[in-house]
This record gives sequence, C-alpha cells and structure tokens, in this order.
Amino acid sequence: MLIKKAPDIAASAITPKPWYLHRREFLQSTGLVAAAAVAGVLDTDDAAATPVGEPLTITKKLVTTTDALTPRQAITTYCNFYEYGADKSDPARNAAAFKPRPWSVSVEGHCAKPGVYTLEDVLKPHALEERVYRLRCVEGWSMVIPWVGFPLGDLLARFQPNGNATFVEFTTVERPREMAGQRQRFPTLLPWPYKEGLRMDEAMHPLTIIAVGLYGETLLNQNGAPLRLVVPWKYGFKSIKSIVRIRFVDKQPLNTWQEQVPNWYGFYANVNPAVDQVEWSQATERRIGEFLRRKTLMFNGYGDQVASMYAGMNLRRNY
Repeated sequence: MLIKKAPDIAASAITPKPWYLHRREFLQSTGLVAAAAVAGVLDTDDAAATPVGEPLTITKKLVTTTDALTPRQAITTYCNFYEYGADKSDPARNAAAFKPRPWSVSVEGHCAKPGVYTLEDVLKPHALEERVYRLRCVEGWSMVIPWVGFPLGDLLARFQPNGNATFVEFTTVERPREMAGQRQRFPTLLPWPYKEGLRMDEAMHPLTIIAVGLYGETLLNQNGAPLRLVVPWKYGFKSIKSIVRIRFVDKQPLNTWQEQVPNWYGFYANVNPAVDQVEWSQATERRIGEFLRRKTLMFNGYGDQVASMYAGMNLRRNY
C-alpha cells in the first residue's frame, strides 16, 4: 500500500470518514502498534501514572472464560471513549478533569417510577459482583476484564417498566468543559450526547450488567465512571459510559454510531465473525497483550446463553 502525505491536505479530506475516525485502529490491525507494545517500545509514562480507584466490596464472582485477565494497566490506558478524544490514549490523558460525583440518573418513558435518582439511590439496594467477561471491539481487538457491577435487569425492574417498554435507551453525560472530545466537532468526532439502546429482553438478560468498577476498584473516569453498560456478547460500542439517562421506549432507538456510520454499525451489535465490517474481517481478533490473532467466537463465545433471543433473525443483517 502506498500512502501519500501532503502538509496542506487534512487527513479527513483524503480518506473516507470512518477510516479517518479509526486511523489508530487501522495501525493496530496491521500489527504495528501491537508489535511495538509487545516489544515494550511504546511510551508507558501515561500508563505508569494511571490512578487507582476506590476499593469495592464484592459479594460473589462469576468467571465466564479461562483466558488470562488483561492487565489493569492496559484496560485503563487503552480505551475507546470519544468524549475524551479519538486516540486510544486520549481518555487516560484527558479524563482527570471529569467529576463523577455527585451523580444522578434520569429515568423516563414507559414505567411506573420515573424520576431523578442519585448515584446512591441507584447503588444502595444492589450487591456488587465481579464478572469476568470478554470484551471485543469491532476494530479487531479484545480484552478479558474483571468487571464489578450488578445485573441491569435488577435495576430496570425497580422502575417498573410497562408493556409498552419494548426497548431501553441510554444517554451519556454531556459536559464539554470536562470532556475534551465533546469540544471537537465534525469531522473529528461524534454528535453529542452519545446514545445507545437495547431490546428489553437483552437488557433484562442476566449477563447484562451495569458496571461500577473493574479489578475490585471503582471505575476510573476513562473507563466510564461512575456507571457504564456491559453486554458481553456484543461489540464494544454497545458499552455506553457515564450514563445519565435511562428511557423506556416503544420503538427501536437510534444509537449514535448507527446514526453516524450506518453501514459500519448496526443496532444489535451482536458479535458475528461471518459479517465483515466494510474493510475489516471480523473472523479473527487480537487480544491486547498478544501478538498473534485468534479466532473470533460467535456471540463472543456466549452463544449458549443468548442465541435463543435471536432465533429466526437474519444474523448477517442484524449483526
């Protein structure tokens, strides 16, 4: 491949927008960034300076894979959180100004108990569990993360959704003064605030959790403090972070990436290695910290637990 450069031409003007948005991921997919990381030649000053969270009390543990955990340093310094910037290192570098407390979540839509709930309201009734899950991103990299949280279904049930609630929509906080990426506009990043959605049966599935920590500590800002979604059988862009609004709706909501690049990101985001994403094969992935690629598993390896929810659906179209 011949890559031409010109100092007076912006990258966004000579490459398709999705390629420009994911330029770092392209380098990762070529093996150049991964090879440098494995060789230990990348600058790790930011990683060494990563703060720690507050310790959490964990009541039980669920391990869903025998794969080794991804090192905490990698999880907290190699992040997708565009509110802090487009590069994987931007969240850890730019998140220090964000204030995750005090916090509140607005609950709206088709439910019996709408309202504004403080973080303490949200957390108080729920015992925290450690869930060791795989996380796979569309860009072709994956991690094994010891999340700390509780079932999303337990939280949603408290608000008593009614029969019209067939989907649930989530919204990320919008604070451009504290989130550098939100101060950048087209063509660099995304329309704000960020939104994501699930079908109600997906949201109520016992594997779906609200995460409040990882590695036994509260989430750092760059990982989505104080509340984020984790759905282990879906691609990582479903993992909405810093949630401030939950809305029960009767129609499929339009999520941010689906709105921005619809031919790259579908609503369901189910991991399907048979469906390529425009320019990238999804058949294999690279685990962070490893050099060689491994085979990608259907539903990220959680098919026995979740495949029945999609019986009869076209999983090439609804990937």
